[in-house]
Order: sequence, then structure tokens, then C-alpha cells
Amino acid sequence: MIYSMTAYAREEIKAEWGTAVWELRSVNQRYLETYFRLPEQFRGIETNLRERLRKALQRGKVECGLRFTANVGANTELQINEDLAMALLRSAEWMQNQGAKASIDPIDVLRWPGVLEAAEADTDSIQKDLLSGFERTIESFIEHRASEGANMRALIETRLDNIADQAGFVRTRMPEVLEWQRERLAGKFAEAKIELDSERLAQEMVLLAQKTDVAEELDRLDSHIKETRSILRKGGACGRRLDFMMQEFNREANTLGSKSINVDITNAAVEVKVLIEQMREQIQNIE
Repeated sequence: MIYSMTAYAREEIKAEWGTAVWELRSVNQRYLETYFRLPEQFRGIETNLRERLRKALQRGKVECGLRFTANVGANTELQINEDLAMALLRSAEWMQNQGAKASIDPIDVLRWPGVLEAAEADTDSIQKDLLSGFERTIESFIEHRASEGANMRALIETRLDNIADQAGFVRTRMPEVLEWQRERLAGKFAEAKIELDSERLAQEMVLLAQKTDVAEELDRLDSHIKETRSILRKGGACGRRLDFMMQEFNREANTLGSKSINVDITNAAVEVKVLIEQMREQIQNIE
């Protein structure tokens, strides 16, 4: 199974102590980068969260956020940071004295980060609930990445089928192209009133066939298609390997185009390059 680096997951936790919401979102990145936005009283669990993400993910820029709202009416012993609360009240009173019309709401003061905290024993219990919720968030997050990855795999395999079709078209068309070129050369010699014996014309055609031979490029395209399918079946963190395969595809497509002596072959080479670019765009988001 392959995984997308673009995903989102949300998990809400409700308990006697209040509510909490975990959010995970990620975009493509060359390496794994994790960023956390946590309430100050839960900064202590950041190391555990970071380690858990590193075990679950290989690549991507991942943002993790936690919104926590304490239930001030619960039967949980709470502690008030009186110094911080008084400082906030004095600041609010000063603003009123300066002409501010807003009233002071004690609930707003209690909601200020660091003013209201659960007792140490209760904090441990809350952290345990939060970590359990984080595990569920990661599971949902990985499922989303896998679902997106499955869609990307289907798109890539469709492009591989199309590249195989183009390679097959070129392979069957080449004998006709060489015959067309032989007649074209014979016609030009006839117009120029240059008489060539059949042996000399055959030699010219052999030289032309050598210069325009694309059998090796077509064989390598077939090999790249098989290898890319194998990588997709194996799955895992395969984005870098797939990106390397796109470079190899591009090399053969460029050579195919440079050897072309016919508009049909040129169009096939251009179509292959378009398909490669479409695959590359998808692969940029694969882990």
C-alpha cells in the first residue's frame, strides 16, 4: 500500500474534565517535519507525540494541534494561578480607566492560558485520555493517507497503461516508417536524376535504420513500466524510488523523440512525456 503525504484527521474527546480536539494535517515534504501547537500545561507530552509520529510516518510536513477546554463545573479539583489572574484583572481595570468600555468577565479570565489548571493527579489522568485520543487521530490520519494513496496508484497505473500503448504503437509502426523513408529517399534520388543501384540504396537504408532504431528505448520503457508496477505493489515509503523512475522514463522519451523521422512517432514521444509529467505530479505527494 502506498500513502499520500497530503491528509487531514480530527478527533474530539469529551470527558468530565472538559473537551479536547486533536487535529493533524500534512503536505508533501522531502523529509519528515513535525510542528506542534499545544496548550502550555500539556507541553510535557510533546516528546511522546513527536516520537509516535516518527514511528508512523516517513515523509511529509505534519502540523499537530490541540484545543483544550476545561470544564470549570466538573467535580475535579482545580488550581487557580492567583498571581496571573490578579495581573490580568489589573490590566483589564487599567484599560477601563483608559476609556475601554468592555466589562471584565471572570470566565474570560479563567479561560486565559495558565490561569486555571487541574491538580497534578488530575493532569496525569487528562494526559492519558489525550494520548489515547491522539492514537485514534493517527489511525484516522493514516487511513486518510492510504485512501489518497490508493487513488494516486490508480492514476499512475492508468498512465503506465497508456505509455505501454504508445510504445506498442511505435513498435508496430516502425517498419512502415522505414519503408516510407526508403520510398522517400528513392523519390528524391529520382528527382535529382541520381542513379543508385539496389545495393547502394540498401546500404543507405541500413544506415538510416541504425540511426533511427528505437528498439532499445522501447525495451527500456517496457522495463521501466514493469519496475514501476513492482514498486507500487510493494508499497511503503516509495515516493523517492518512483521519482527516480520518472527520470528514467523521461530519458527514454527524450531519446525516442530525438530519433523520430515521422510525425506519428514524434507525437507518440510527446504523448509519453505528457504522461510522465502527469505521473510525476502525483508522485510528488507520495510518501
